[in-house]
Amino acid sequence: MIFMLAGTSDARNLALEIQSAGYAVTATVVTESAASSLAEVGLSYLVGRLTADEMATIITERGYRLVVDASHPFAEEASKNAMVAAEQANVPYIRYERAHEHYAHPLITIVKDYDEAAHLAAEKRGVIMLTTGSKTLATFTKVLHGLENTRVIARMLPRLDNMEKCEALGVAQRDIVAIQGPFSKELNEALFRQYDVTLMITKESGKVGSVDEKLEAALACGIETILIARPNIKYGQQYSTFEDVLQAVQNTL
Repeated sequence: MIFMLAGTSDARNLALEIQSAGYAVTATVVTESAASSLAEVGLSYLVGRLTADEMATIITERGYRLVVDASHPFAEEASKNAMVAAEQANVPYIRYERAHEHYAHPLITIVKDYDEAAHLAAEKRGVIMLTTGSKTLATFTKVLHGLENTRVIARMLPRLDNMEKCEALGVAQRDIVAIQGPFSKELNEALFRQYDVTLMITKESGKVGSVDEKLEAALACGIETILIARPNIKYGQQYSTFEDVLQAVQNTL
């Protein structure tokens, strides 16, 4: 039995491949929406944010023999908890990490984290579109809210908790783009032009995370981009293809 951190489309596809290879997989996700996508394809799942101790208890009590971490590249806390849990439960840990892409263009500035992105945006000002999700919205509003010649457009999933967070942080309704991806280059361009965006902030989430479509659209519109680099985590056993993960699973079990 395999305990798997999922929650993204590629994680779901990887879980299906592992299951098709004859291994029992339980995928853990944070939202009911993610759980629904797993249920639709017949995958077993758990819903809820878990601490390292809670993961370790579940792994031990239910007899899981391996942890496969296919969480989002920016789900830093989840990955660290999974590594600790695997160690506590004395089972192997395997990381699936989307392949890194390398971006170099005069309009693209790469920064190390959200805080650096927020402060750089405060220097540039203008109409800023955030495509970094709701989790770190406060990092940006704390720095950018109320700045002269600055408008922040928050693009995020159309969930009630996101709208409540926007209200609590002072993001006006006219500055919220509540929409479910994936987004084509053309749709990104249309949104950038609709709001007269001068600066876009996004994360290096890989091709599956649709970062390419965002960057191509921004460049086509002549818009500056702040690109947040992935967290620097030492995962240990790490692979960037499904084939390598499957081989590692077979070698381990």
